[in-house]
Amino acid sequence: MNASDVFPEDPKHLLDPANKSSRSTVFVKELSEKDRHRILKHFLGLEESDRLLRFGTYLPDAMIEKYVEGIDFSRDKVFGVISHRFNIVGVGHLAYASRSEDDEHTNKDKVAEFGVSVSGNARGKGIGSKLFERGAIHCRNDDVDTLYMHCLSSNQTMIHIAKKAGMEIHRAYGEADAYLKILPANAASILKEAMQEQVATIDYTIKANARAAAKWLRYLPGGKGSSK
Repeated sequence: MNASDVFPEDPKHLLDPANKSSRSTVFVKELSEKDRHRILKHFLGLEESDRLLRFGTYLPDAMIEKYVEGIDFSRDKVFGVISHRFNIVGVGHLAYASRSEDDEHTNKDKVAEFGVSVSGNARGKGIGSKLFERGAIHCRNDDVDTLYMHCLSSNQTMIHIAKKAGMEIHRAYGEADAYLKILPANAASILKEAMQEQVATIDYTIKANARAAAKWLRYLPGGKGSSK
């Protein structure tokens, strides 16, 4: 399997009823500064074991807060999956870095590393794979040809996602490093990402408006928030 399998050019692949991803209702949206507090809430809600798998070590709340405060939305890309309750249940952080001199996998000036976390109550819905796909196609359209992922060897979910994407995986000392070579951008990949973002933005707006309406209704006469 190679990068072309991750980004099929044939749109029929996306509409094939036999393809599980075509039936998915997982929408991945690019997050921004205004979502920082929801991102923090997501990470703080992770169990100790999940924090270990996501960061390679257990991070206490104070370190989680520092990590989220340090996210540079003008440099990196952060993607999220929003639940019907308008909570973030999955986060993908695409962090850019300058290419190291001994990096033999690319000649580009920059590379990217991707980290994924999914809330415990949202597992088994393909959220991790969808986040990874979005991060990878963004790399493709941003002229990044090598995507890295570092995780513990015990993180079988991420190992599975990496293998499914065709990443080459190297294990050593209880850790795993994987990388994926990505095809150059073309009109199809640019259109695909734009459409994904547009649909996810509509979904995000609907959920945000529904949440705001629900809060407003609580304070109507007879509502839960009403004093009458």
